[in-house]
Amino acid sequence: MSAAEGPLVVGVDTSTQSTKALVVDAATGRVVASGQAPHTVSSGAGRESDPRQWWDALVDALDQCGDAAREAAAVSIGGQQHGLVTLDAQGEPVRPALLWNDVRSAPQARRLIDELGGPKTWAERTGLVPSASFTVTKWAWLAEHEPDAARAARAVRLPHDYLTERLTGEGTTDRGDASGTGWWASGTETYDEEILARVGLDPALLPRVVRPGEVAGTVRDSHDLPFSKGTLVAAGTGDNAAAALGLGLRPGSPVMSLGTSGTVYAVSQRRPADPTGTVAGFADARGDWLPLACTLNCTLAVDRVAALLGLDREAVEPGTDVTLLPYLDGERTPNLPHASGLLYGLRHDTTAGQLLQAAYDGAVHSLLGALDLVLDAEADPSAPLLLIGGGARGTAWQQTVRRLSGRPVQIPEARELVALGAAAQAAGLLTGEDAAAVARRWDTSAGPVLDAVERDEATLTRITGVLSDAAPLLERNAASH
Repeated sequence: MSAAEGPLVVGVDTSTQSTKALVVDAATGRVVASGQAPHTVSSGAGRESDPRQWWDALVDALDQCGDAAREAAAVSIGGQQHGLVTLDAQGEPVRPALLWNDVRSAPQARRLIDELGGPKTWAERTGLVPSASFTVTKWAWLAEHEPDAARAARAVRLPHDYLTERLTGEGTTDRGDASGTGWWASGTETYDEEILARVGLDPALLPRVVRPGEVAGTVRDSHDLPFSKGTLVAAGTGDNAAAALGLGLRPGSPVMSLGTSGTVYAVSQRRPADPTGTVAGFADARGDWLPLACTLNCTLAVDRVAALLGLDREAVEPGTDVTLLPYLDGERTPNLPHASGLLYGLRHDTTAGQLLQAAYDGAVHSLLGALDLVLDAEADPSAPLLLIGGGARGTAWQQTVRRLSGRPVQIPEARELVALGAAAQAAGLLTGEDAAAVARRWDTSAGPVLDAVERDEATLTRITGVLSDAAPLLERNAASH
């Protein structure tokens, strides 16, 4: 290992399917070591994971980093948002965590909206309108369907909180991840006790919200990791807020992230409150806001279509009037939690490659439909769209986004932006800098820019029309859940 110019820090991304760890030189942003280990997610009606697998994966990932991890002076955890982790008095999981893409709590979401004055009231109080993705609905589902598990809970955490607490021994979270629960009041930046009372959750079970730049704690004695006792631990944050840190985002710069889920977001200095629920009014990890729209179906859904067709994911063909709405896991944007995929316009001369392109178009359409709602009115419409996530490396994804957005598309060369953002947060503890400024110093957003092409309005209009006409069919399953 070549000598580092500054102290070493560790950034972690505990995502839906794996945990990644980076050891980073705080002076330059150079990644000096990395590791990754998988964990499993249940299939079927629910989406659940055992939090202890996240810890085991973190141990494994850090072990792959070798001696560099032992030299780290600070660590931060970024993680998948919204997951409901319930712990007993010994800090052990009461049951597997309910993940963000578990849509069983859709009925509870509808009920909570009605009980607390409608979507406008929710948006103004919490920045969110409850959907099956958010933690408050998952707790309501648990209390209704597994009351013994709810009663056994002595602590309620989010995924990144769970790992941070195992490091420090203290229950903490940050404003970015707390803002995705549905029980954090965005106007006052405190837990909303009326909402907590409504769902029967004692606020004493929730973690302390650590301020931006504040140390969450230090590594304690008893652990399986290479860190020395007393190593600084940052607050950590949710994955999207961590990626925003990792890009060093300034207000108004649009981001599209293509992963298991798809997201579009931008940093804003205004507190968002969208009563339609399309835009979630998240806080960022710094003190600003991160209005964000999320789809449940992105790269995995398109890859599944490719597999069904027996095609490589890049084997797209142009020139189709077929429409494919790839809502294989239900959908959050548009809000159709019980929808399934829909294919319309199939002809004798439709090719498999055209069907695959239609799946890409359907996935990107959902994201672009929310982008204008995410951006402030004064945002520059010609600014490059930063394309990140696993899908951003794929030519078919790049060209689909470029064609349907009409914007220049920039692909940052930096990988693992969630872990890099966590590393920037850890570095900020050591240097006293704002974490986004650290990432800008590291030049993490640098990468090639694809020039803008004329926006494909015909395809966007066609998909919008099919979605509108099919909405009653897509919503029909809700009545049976």
